[in-house]
Amino acid sequence: MTDGTAKDGKQVDPERARNFPRHWLADVLASDGGVVHLRPIVPEDADKLVEFHGKLSERTRYLRYFGPYPTMSKRDVVNFTTVDHRNRVAFVAILGDEIIAVGRYERLLDVGDGRSAEVAFVVADAHQGRGLGPILLEHLAGAAAENGLNMFVAEVLAENRNMVSVFREAGYQVSRSFDGGVLRLEFAIDPTEALLSVRNSRERAAEARSVRNVLSPRSVAVIGASTDSSKVGNAVLANLLQGNFSGPVYPVNAEHRSVRGVRAYPTVRDIPDDVDLAVVAVPAESIDAVLDDCLAKGVKALVVVSAGFGETGPDGRDSERRLVHAARAHGMRLIGPNALGVANNDVAVSLNATLAPVLPKPGRVGFFCQSGALGIAILDQAAKRHLGLSTFVSAGNRADVSGNDLLQFWDTDPDTEVVLLYLESFGNPRKFSRIARRVARNKPIVAVKSGRHAVPPAHAATGVEMDDSIVRSLFEQAGVVQVGSISQLFDCAMLFGYQPLPAGPRVAVIGNSTALGVLAVDAARREGLQVGEPVDLGAQATPELFADAVSTALASFDVDAVIAVFAPPVAVAVEPYAQALREAVVETDKPILTTFLAAEGIPDVLAVRGPDGHPTRGSVPSFPGPERAALALARAWRYAAWRGRPVSKVVRPNGIDPDRARTLVEGWLGESNGRWLSDFEAAQLLECYGVPVVEFRAATTEEEAVAAADELGYPVAVKATGELWRHRPDLGGVRLDLVGPDSVRLAYRDLAAASGEPLLHVQRMATKGIGCVVGVQDDPSFGSLISFGLAGVISDLLGDRAYRVLPLTEDEATELIDAPKAAPLLSGYRSAAPVNKKALVDLVQRVSALADDLPEVRSLACEPVLASAEGAQVTDARVRIGPEPSLADLGPRRLREW
Repeated sequence: MTDGTAKDGKQVDPERARNFPRHWLADVLASDGGVVHLRPIVPEDADKLVEFHGKLSERTRYLRYFGPYPTMSKRDVVNFTTVDHRNRVAFVAILGDEIIAVGRYERLLDVGDGRSAEVAFVVADAHQGRGLGPILLEHLAGAAAENGLNMFVAEVLAENRNMVSVFREAGYQVSRSFDGGVLRLEFAIDPTEALLSVRNSRERAAEARSVRNVLSPRSVAVIGASTDSSKVGNAVLANLLQGNFSGPVYPVNAEHRSVRGVRAYPTVRDIPDDVDLAVVAVPAESIDAVLDDCLAKGVKALVVVSAGFGETGPDGRDSERRLVHAARAHGMRLIGPNALGVANNDVAVSLNATLAPVLPKPGRVGFFCQSGALGIAILDQAAKRHLGLSTFVSAGNRADVSGNDLLQFWDTDPDTEVVLLYLESFGNPRKFSRIARRVARNKPIVAVKSGRHAVPPAHAATGVEMDDSIVRSLFEQAGVVQVGSISQLFDCAMLFGYQPLPAGPRVAVIGNSTALGVLAVDAARREGLQVGEPVDLGAQATPELFADAVSTALASFDVDAVIAVFAPPVAVAVEPYAQALREAVVETDKPILTTFLAAEGIPDVLAVRGPDGHPTRGSVPSFPGPERAALALARAWRYAAWRGRPVSKVVRPNGIDPDRARTLVEGWLGESNGRWLSDFEAAQLLECYGVPVVEFRAATTEEEAVAAADELGYPVAVKATGELWRHRPDLGGVRLDLVGPDSVRLAYRDLAAASGEPLLHVQRMATKGIGCVVGVQDDPSFGSLISFGLAGVISDLLGDRAYRVLPLTEDEATELIDAPKAAPLLSGYRSAAPVNKKALVDLVQRVSALADDLPEVRSLACEPVLASAEGAQVTDARVRIGPEPSLADLGPRRLREW
């Protein structure tokens, strides 16, 4: 109702109104890249709400309330701000200390089954057009779903076209009806594929825009610009000026009128013109005042190069947390703290807001790293190798802007063709997986992930520690090229950045050194490439002969790439040979790599120069040795093969009953806050998804065991049920192929005595096969991961498990089965009969659907699964349920929490 009266006529206790679900708090990105804080409304917001309402234009108030409604009565204010967070929910968007938008829903208790609610929102005039309406709608829908609602209703004036477009463009399937001049809209709030696609598209645009605010500012202020050349504030100012930044640069120094000959200002507020980006180089304890000045000035983003935060310990991490909260409350994104800085080589920007004295030349490669000290070395190495960069970000402690944000930006940046990542930790790995697999379809992503035990404290505070095997699986699933070192990162960058991708694994090796040619062939074969004998031209080969051999190989239908080895035994003029290589590749779409005089990078003699004089595509990369060239080429081929595969879809298996499964889980959770299901309950749940557990009975005496065996039919197995004995055949916890009552009695006596537990299981014998394990674990970073491996202590010890993020596509289900090192055993290793792998694929698809539908399933293990030529039979299953599944990258859009 427009006067704010509750539809049920009930007043809400103010104390209850203050007690809202804390996970509803969120920092969100507006469409212009600015940050807004979102939270439920509370009674203490009364004065702010009145102030917000008073600043609305008459037109905005008319469209929202269907009339003038110039002032809010005390009764309305109480009803708007005192809500129960269940039947009535309201969110406010906050910038600084000011409310800039309000959204609310109220349950329609007299309509249908009471699962519908009327929704409405209003945005301050100055902030309309920033996408706050769809954001409020997302978070209201998330809260409504938690409270058991499934439908929103909205009434808007037919002339309010902007509001109508918000609902339509949010991705909901909206039905309309007219009543006079009022348009009634109804839409289900359950997330559909179309809705998620629209939401992700908006997220991508907003996050890319927020990074663009950092990398393409029209003006920069250096706060803490020092006259002391040994201070970081002096260094970053010098680099901005020497880099010929396209806009004005404003030093901020309260004690000097100028720094490096440029007019300085006491505070950011005193700068007469707009400021887009502020580089902060003041002591950590002085930053609070800086943030207030930046808010007043309308600064869009901060790069904090100051140290003294999370890298110093617990107190520093508390300071860093306050810094992030304050920056976001002021509407700004943050690079750092303890950052090396950012750079943009676009000639229209020419931004070097870093502490690095040397930047590589312009190119088509984007680079993200976390460590500031390492960033200087990276930039130096890139410059020495003549690797051109489009943009560079060293995020330091990565308290706010992360690699995920940069991926969103580079995905939309036409000047970036290759992405390089040096990662020390993950902030939101599930989101990384989602974004990376989209970006990698068009642009190669090459990443080096430092060891899990080498994560600095500052990154550990905002990151997730992950097992190396999970990281490998994550990268493989997302199409990310994982490398083991900075050198390998650059090797791949040289190939991806300047040469085409190989269309296949067939490689020709051509050179004038027998020894290097053999090394190249061995290295290529070791990496899984197909290569014949090397073409040895001899030490006296002329440039013409060299060129003809390379051209002939590139023209062959049996060759996908060429490795050219050039190392003359005596001093000769190298330019003719380089010219021969460059001319040979002009008309080809096949990659060529070389070990030209063991040079590293793009030698001047092998560079193809663009209009700006810098190396461009067609330049031939050189490697110090053939092994590194072969390794880079093999990675390029595997990436090209991944990218060339059609995008696979998630397919729902037939014969599943998710509604029954949901009812079962809700009933079990109603009895407790979470627990392990009994074996029979686990079997019942799996049955809902077409995953039968081989039939079994419980027995607590010998006679019960015999009766169970008689009922099931012989042969049977008798199994101990204690945790120590499960899945441990090496401990003798199971007796197999029992064919009569006497053998069942003996097995029961032996196992009950050995395990000290009278409860045993009697199970019908499954078809003998290879033992496998299919599992689901609730990961704090991904939500849920599905894993597959062969059963047994040795596989557990070696960690031979493959992981994938849910939900699985058709292709990913097949890849999961083939991923473990022991997977060849399933295909008939050493003349053994192959198993029915299609049955295993079907099984993991069904388990994937179960875990995706039921996030309350916190842990699931089907072990062992006996895979044979006849199929795949689950002989045992353990399931744990809980009410609070992880919400990483799930639900409404929000920035990473601190």
